Amino acid sequence: MKVKISLLLASTLGLMALLPSSHVIAKDNEQASTKQADTKQEYKSYRASKKVPAMRNRVYTQLARAQALADEGNKEAGFEVLSEVEGRLNSLNGYEQAMLYNFYGFMHYANDDIAQAIVNFNKVISNETAVPNSLLISTRYSLAQLSMQKQDYAGALVHLKQWQRVNAKPLTSNQEMLFAQVYFQDKRYVDSLIHIENAMKTAQTNNKPPKENWLVLQRATHYELDQPKKVTKVMEQLVRLYSKPQYWLQLAGMYGEIGEEEKQVAVMEAAYQAGYITKTSEIMTLAQLYQFHGAPFKAAELLNEAIQQGTVVAQEKSLDLLARAYLGAKEPKKAIDVLKQLSDLGEKGKYDALLAQTYLNLEQWQQTLIYADKAIAKSKDESKPSYLGNMYLAKGMANFNLKEFSSSLTAFVEAEKLPKIKKTAQQWAKYVEREQEVFQRQQQIRLAMLH
Repeated sequence: MKVKISLLLASTLGLMALLPSSHVIAKDNEQASTKQADTKQEYKSYRASKKVPAMRNRVYTQLARAQALADEGNKEAGFEVLSEVEGRLNSLNGYEQAMLYNFYGFMHYANDDIAQAIVNFNKVISNETAVPNSLLISTRYSLAQLSMQKQDYAGALVHLKQWQRVNAKPLTSNQEMLFAQVYFQDKRYVDSLIHIENAMKTAQTNNKPPKENWLVLQRATHYELDQPKKVTKVMEQLVRLYSKPQYWLQLAGMYGEIGEEEKQVAVMEAAYQAGYITKTSEIMTLAQLYQFHGAPFKAAELLNEAIQQGTVVAQEKSLDLLARAYLGAKEPKKAIDVLKQLSDLGEKGKYDALLAQTYLNLEQWQQTLIYADKAIAKSKDESKPSYLGNMYLAKGMANFNLKEFSSSLTAFVEAEKLPKIKKTAQQWAKYVEREQEVFQRQQQIRLAMLH
């Protein structure tokens, strides 16, 4: 039985911590407010791999002042200082201009103005010959992250590839995942998986488990590639490492999807015992699984308790399942109570028919006739319901057992008009006729003996 539970796959943008803090933006920004001596030492290291102009002290002082004002919460004053520096743009060398726009970018980002942050970070890298490699690397990466926030996935991929060309270091797990996310959004799912697996290998090397959002992205990627067995494997990891109610339910759904129904039932049952199954739809799904897998008593017990507690509303769908569960569990009397509720709720005769059949099995002939007649009466408003023939058969059998042979034969004659049960009705009619003759002869013998 396949009981599909939507994976409810969340947007990966919300899962990836693209810019978790201001520290993500270029490392040079953090260092701009340090002591001048430290800054000069840092600038010296910047120029180790490329000859770039030096930053003059008066320019650095103004940039540091702008950041200090922004850090104190006076953003407007900070922007005014940067504007003063920009007013003398022609007097700044290439590196000073880059650092000015770097500060602009950082402050716009801190002000939640992503669009302006991108504009200014693009200005930082517009003259690569005047910018240290380390600033180029960090700015490219920041641009990729910011492009992701703006859902500009093509732009993010361009920046990432340019960043990778100038970055000599091996990719970290988080960097691999940024690539993976960009490729996923670009619908290049195979490329996305490659980077996800690389991220996980790197984490494993460092004895760290994969992060939850990595697994969620991996699950989504396998799902897009129509690989349900691999989706299931990822769901198993999510349940094992990050046990959340939705992961248990989704894993159960995937087991049903790939045909491992026994595991599906086991996981759903474990989730129920853990208190994860609380919604009506989830309880109904578990009850259906119990019923399908030969545990009708569990299905009935689960549903009855849920209805009593008000978790599941006593309406046709839930009561129908409960009645059939009771019947499957050999609890006909409890089933009858539920079926009577359904008979009152519904205008169709299928529940009256089921009542008639249940009473017939219990050899309660008068009750069989009452509900068979109700079902037949309601069938007039339906288009040849499937239960109609069986109701005539039930009437014939009940009347036969009550020794009402004429009524029994009348019912079987009606049943013969329906092709699917014609042969059965004819056989019963012949049997009743023979028994009627036997009964009549016996009656005659008794009368003769009396005289």
